[in-house]
Order: sequence, then C-alpha cells, then structure tokens
Amino acid sequence: MPPVDFTLPQLGKLAYSSENFAKAKIFLFGKWCELASARNLIKPTDLSRSCKYGSLFAQSVFGGSIRGHYEHQYNFIDGRLVDLSHDSLDVGRMTNPYLHEILFFAIPEIQARLAKCSPRAEQWANDFLATQNIPGTQPVLICVPQTGFETLNTELQNLVL
Repeated sequence: MPPVDFTLPQLGKLAYSSENFAKAKIFLFGKWCELASARNLIKPTDLSRSCKYGSLFAQSVFGGSIRGHYEHQYNFIDGRLVDLSHDSLDVGRMTNPYLHEILFFAIPEIQARLAKCSPRAEQWANDFLATQNIPGTQPVLICVPQTGFETLNTELQNLVL
C-alpha cells in the first residue's frame, strides 16, 4: 500500500470554530494524559510533545491538511493555521514552529511514525465526535415526492460533510 499523504486536505466531520477548537483541545489533553498514564510516564501539564497525535486528531475532526517540520506539526484548515498545542511549552521554545517543509513528510520514517500514530488519533477523534451534537448524524425521515418516505441517514451524513 502506498504511503498516505497527510499534507493533502481532508474533509472534516465537525465544523471548525473557536468553541469546537476549545472542546477538542480539552478532550485531546485528557487523552494525552491517559496515554502518559498507560505508558507509566509523568502526567503532562500541557500538550507538549503531542503534535503528531494532535495534528492527526485535528485533521480527522476538522479536516484540512497537516503541515510542519522536524520539530513540530500543526494543521491548516480553511485557510487558517490551527494548532491544538499552540500554547505548550515546547512550541513556545521553538524559533519557528510554523515553518512548513513539505518534503519532510515524504521521509519514509516520518510516514511510518504518522501511520503508527494514526489509528489511535482516529479513535480519539471518533470518541470526541461521539460526544458532540452533530446535526445530520441521526437517521431522519424525509418525504421525497416521487418515492414517498425514505430514511436517508448515509446520504444526509455525506451532505453534512
């Protein structure tokens, strides 16, 4: 299977807003703390060192693309830079955290690391989305004049995206 290009824009499942950003950040921090506990690490005080998971999580939730370089990864969603770990100590210590080196993401080792983190980040995204009240995710009974009443859950979900 060819490697996934995480720098290509993806469709999101939840509209990006400052309110949804705040909710996602709180949720991600909880998951980041759980992961540290499971690995017998010290409980994090912020999202430092979470950028791979955070950018994959944000891409799954809000869509957009992943950008970054050897020190940091973040998201670019609807023309704006989005970084769930923007106020973390490690990001604050970087000279240029929002530099984008597209060739960095072509390095096989980076592809492998992202692929390894992706299933966990995707699960976190699904868990987060399950806590949100997203319109159009429940089956809806609608009337279509030519065919009568039909349940169009899948089609309506696709329209929401």
